[in-house]
Amino acid sequence: MIAISVRNSLLLWLLCACCLFGSAWAAANEVPPPIRDEIPQAVLQGSGTYRWFGLTIYDAALWLPAGSNPDMRQRFALDLTYARNLYGNKIAETSIDEIDKLKLGTAEQRQRWLLQMKGIFPDVKEGSRITGIHIPNEAARFYLNGKFLGEIRDPEFARSFFAIWLDKKTSAPDLRSKLLGNLEKTYQ
Repeated sequence: MIAISVRNSLLLWLLCACCLFGSAWAAANEVPPPIRDEIPQAVLQGSGTYRWFGLTIYDAALWLPAGSNPDMRQRFALDLTYARNLYGNKIAETSIDEIDKLKLGTAEQRQRWLLQMKGIFPDVKEGSRITGIHIPNEAARFYLNGKFLGEIRDPEFARSFFAIWLDKKTSAPDLRSKLLGNLEKTYQ
C-alpha cells in the first residue's frame, strides 16, 4: 500500500512538473500582441541577452513569419525587454552610435534619425518592452509594452536600425548568433 502511494505521488509530481514546464514553455513562446498583429503566424527565431561590462541591459527576441529566413526584404520584429531603467534619449544616442560604427547612413541622415528616435523612444523601467517592427522598403515601427509609440518612415533607417543586431559587423556578435539561431549562415 505504501509503495502504491509513493508511486502515485511520484506520478502526480511528474504530471505537475510537465504541466508547469509546458506552461512556462508556452508563455516564453507566446507571440506578444504587437507582433501577433503586425506579423501573422510569427514564430520565435532566437533570443539572447545583451550585457555591457557584465551588466544585463536587455533580453532580445527575433520574431519571423513562419517558415521564412531573416533578411531585410521581409517584415520581422525585434522585441527588447529591459533589465534596468534607461533614458529614452540614451537609447536613441546609443542606437546612432551603433549605426555609425557600422558606417551606415550619412552624418546628416544619422542626425535626422537621432532626432526622430529621441521623439519616439521613452524612458524605460526594468521590465519595459520595446518592440520594433521592420517594414521592408518603408519604415520601422515601435511599440512600448504593446502600445504604439510611432514610426520612422525611411527604409534606409529601418535597414540601418535593425542592422545594429543583425549585421555581420555588429558589436554584439554573440547576441546576433543567438537571435539568428540555425539561420545565422543564411542571413543576408
